[in-house]
Amino acid sequence: MKRFLLVLAVLAVAVSALPAAAAPEMVLRLGETHVADYPTTKGDMEFARLVEERTGGRIKIEVYHSKQLGEEKAVIEQVQFGAVDFTRVSISPLAAFAPAFDALQMPYLYRDEEHMWKVLNGPIGEEFLNSLEPANFVGLAWYDSGARNFYNSKREIKSVADLKGLKIRVQESKLMMGLVSALGAVPTPMPFGEVYSALQTGVIEGAENNWPSYFSTSHYEVAKYFTLDGHTRVPEILIASKITMDRLSKEDQEIIRKSAKDSMPFQIKLWKEFEKVSEEKVTAAGSIITHLTPEAVAEFQKAMEPLYSELKPELQAVVRKIQEVK
Repeated sequence: MKRFLLVLAVLAVAVSALPAAAAPEMVLRLGETHVADYPTTKGDMEFARLVEERTGGRIKIEVYHSKQLGEEKAVIEQVQFGAVDFTRVSISPLAAFAPAFDALQMPYLYRDEEHMWKVLNGPIGEEFLNSLEPANFVGLAWYDSGARNFYNSKREIKSVADLKGLKIRVQESKLMMGLVSALGAVPTPMPFGEVYSALQTGVIEGAENNWPSYFSTSHYEVAKYFTLDGHTRVPEILIASKITMDRLSKEDQEIIRKSAKDSMPFQIKLWKEFEKVSEEKVTAAGSIITHLTPEAVAEFQKAMEPLYSELKPELQAVVRKIQEVK
């Protein structure tokens, strides 16, 4: 017994002699609306990991997923006033703070995905990130959220004429309502959580979203016709509070900016994998996937001319710059 107690005493001394893990000098909070295993949340976590690693543990970023810090709009406001340090959001609500962001949401703006990333990773994208500072935000990086496409319960959509008269659920957005109207369909705003039952009962005939949303909500069960028109590519954005960033040294600010940018390939890779799995699952379940011909794409784009003509001159100039990127 004495021998056992002696061993325990020696072990206790040895453990107490080990260096204690240094507590972080600063703990920052990041608000995320998606669940823990969603690609954007994992991108947030990679960003946090890189910051902690590159600061030697001095700065720790805690990711609060699943709306723990509130809904998207509420968290954006908290970031603006420094109550929350970072958030990942769609660019749509940021247009209220930086109107130029409306230009990035225009339908059929990009030729393809490659074109979008050339814009976002180039001087135009950097200008947009910097444009948030007057509103007390610091734009850090872009995350992928894919392209939005139409799906419906009635028929294949191969041309603009095929959309005529279909009741399509949209977000409560002037742009999205204008887009659907311009294509001859009937825009029907409603909460996203009501879309499945509305499709099932015929209150609406269609909706629009990306591959993962179409799959994860089971909308494919009640709307099997999915058309790859890619009408909008609205990226996600990782932003910081300017109040938080101004408290940091120039060196730590640079670590945060670089870590955010370096988390992008990780998030984009996860998003692509998520899209691929979603596409395979809905196809196996019987969804009919329609690819538009180049002629049909041109027809859809032409239908958007009234929307583009309504843009303010300064936003039309931004659109032209984006379209000129090769």
